Order: sequence, then C-alpha cells, then structure tokens
Amino acid sequence: MKAKDLLVKCLQTDSLIKHSYAVEAVMRALAQRLEPEKEEDWALAGLLHDIDIDILDYKTKPEQTKYHGLKSAELMKENGLGNEYVWQAIKSHNGDVNGTERKSLMDKALYAADPITGFITAIALIYPDKKLSSVKVKSITKRMKEKSFAASANREAMMSIEELGIPFADFAKLSLEAMNSISDKLGL
Repeated sequence: MKAKDLLVKCLQTDSLIKHSYAVEAVMRALAQRLEPEKEEDWALAGLLHDIDIDILDYKTKPEQTKYHGLKSAELMKENGLGNEYVWQAIKSHNGDVNGTERKSLMDKALYAADPITGFITAIALIYPDKKLSSVKVKSITKRMKEKSFAASANREAMMSIEELGIPFADFAKLSLEAMNSISDKLGL
C-alpha cells in the first residue's frame, strides 16, 4: 500500500489530511537542512504521524490518547510502510503521553513540526484572504508570545526546535515556506 492511500484510508477528516500534508512538507524541509540523505523517511513520518486519530477517536475517548503514535506506527508496519527510524519518530511525537523517548534528530523535529503547522494555519485564517501568502515570519514570532492566541498550540514543542540548533525565527520561516509550497493542496 502506498503512503497516501493509507492516509486517506485511515483519516476521514479533511482538516487532518491537510495537516498531514503540511507536516510532511515541513519535515521534508527540515530533512534537507538536517539529514538530507533521509529526506524520504522524514517526509513519510510527517505524512503518516497522525493516521490513528480517527481510529482511536480519542477526542470522545480521552483514555485512547496514550495509544496515539503507537497505533500509527503499528498501522504502517502492517501495511509495509516505513522502518524502525520512522516508526520511532511517529511514536515519540506523542512521547510525553505514551512514554516513547525522543532520541534522534527526526524524533525531535517531528515533535516541533507537528504543532507549528496548525499554528501557522490559525494565523492564516485570521487574515481576510485566509492565505498563507499573507502570513509573515514576524507574525508567527509575535503570535507565539500571545498565549491567548491558539491557546492549545504546544509552544514548548515548537520552541524545542532550538535544541537542534535552529533558531525559532528560522524554523518559522522554513515552515511557512514549506507550507506555502503546497498552499493549493492545503486550501490556503
């Protein structure tokens, strides 16, 4: 099974599919900077990191949250997609809940990339045209300081990118550019 086939088989929500494509784009850009020889693995981790959300339905069954990431990796294994490196990153992006430690560059990058895509999307949606092209890096860094804006966004996870030697403003720029490159697919 191809990765995109598994994505649409597992996720029923258009917004989750778009989020997956956004994280894939950001992870691909991060890989080009940090580990270019593993770009396809990084992109795959970004694309399929949340494929278990609709299956676990942890929004109505919060106790299922502890399986998020673990189930995604299991689904990938069952469908012959990925490898230990990719599965580890996917499991660890929810490591604070499921107990999987973040060790590799990819683990740490996915942890930061996951929330920034939603954060940037939230910023785009407050503009009249609702387009990523209207978002500026300065807007992203400014909104990070406004705790009431996108209050559920994990700012600690986004800022953790600095542990990889990437200043947050650079990460915001890289992420925005990556998302802009697929803005048609994202509907933004």
